[in-house]
Amino acid sequence: MKATYTIKDEMLDNENQFQDAFFERFTLGHAPQPLQLTEKISKNYLFPTFYGNVTCAIGIFLCSYPKALEVVQKELGSGVKPVKMTRGRSLVAFSCYEYKNVYGVLPYNEIAMTIPVMANSLVNVPVLPMVLDKFFSKFGYYIFGMPVTSKENQIRGNEIWNLPKTTNEIDIYKENGDCITICSEESGKPYFELHVPMDGTPTDFDVTSNLYTKKGSSLLKSETNFKARFNINKYMDLLFKKGATPDRTYLKIGDSPSAQVLNDLEIEKHPFQFRFAEGMNSCFDLPDPDFKEFVK
Repeated sequence: MKATYTIKDEMLDNENQFQDAFFERFTLGHAPQPLQLTEKISKNYLFPTFYGNVTCAIGIFLCSYPKALEVVQKELGSGVKPVKMTRGRSLVAFSCYEYKNVYGVLPYNEIAMTIPVMANSLVNVPVLPMVLDKFFSKFGYYIFGMPVTSKENQIRGNEIWNLPKTTNEIDIYKENGDCITICSEESGKPYFELHVPMDGTPTDFDVTSNLYTKKGSSLLKSETNFKARFNINKYMDLLFKKGATPDRTYLKIGDSPSAQVLNDLEIEKHPFQFRFAEGMNSCFDLPDPDFKEFVK
């Protein structure tokens, strides 16, 4: 999908596309004030933002814990740490979204580049927060990169959550059993390519998670929810070995400026887990006004 820089002054009238029971769990409401998108255009969005009929392809890889710690604490401060995995490693997850229906907003593509974290927790238990996240209330994700095909949604992300959104071309398509995502620099040069197998073990997900961002000196927590049946491929044996060679190339990272942080993380070539779903329903809310913790 080509990057779109034009912002229309009207909201999309598509309420009828969000009749699934999933959306009935949430009460829609406006932010304290409309968002000023341009000098002449402001919009009074409803939150949480609803996403329907989403294609979602996720690749999870092991990476260097010290490098992930550096990336996280550079932005969020010393109170937030990556979840520890085995053998001096952490995780990085690439969640690629084709948002076909967005409440009040035109469709767009997006990639969330995240590191699982524990926020202001006295204990950083290895591995367990990833498999027993419901028992770790301070578990969540830090987004260190978030290319999106829509300038309007870049502004939304930057201004409301202080998410590191940038406007880029993102192609998501299916080929030879894979869902392939390619993200390009403004120059048109690809710097990120992910191949996620579409088959796997069917697993139902109905998940509530936290996303952590920083605005000024404050640590913000925002809730995200999603429900779908994912096809899963796991490679748990990688917990006990490093530097495994995959059967083929699943992740390609370029050498352009946008790829620098990815290269710095020392991401291993073999995937740790893949997830693929179609028809996912999800939503993302405003920062929790009652969350009072601050970055140290």
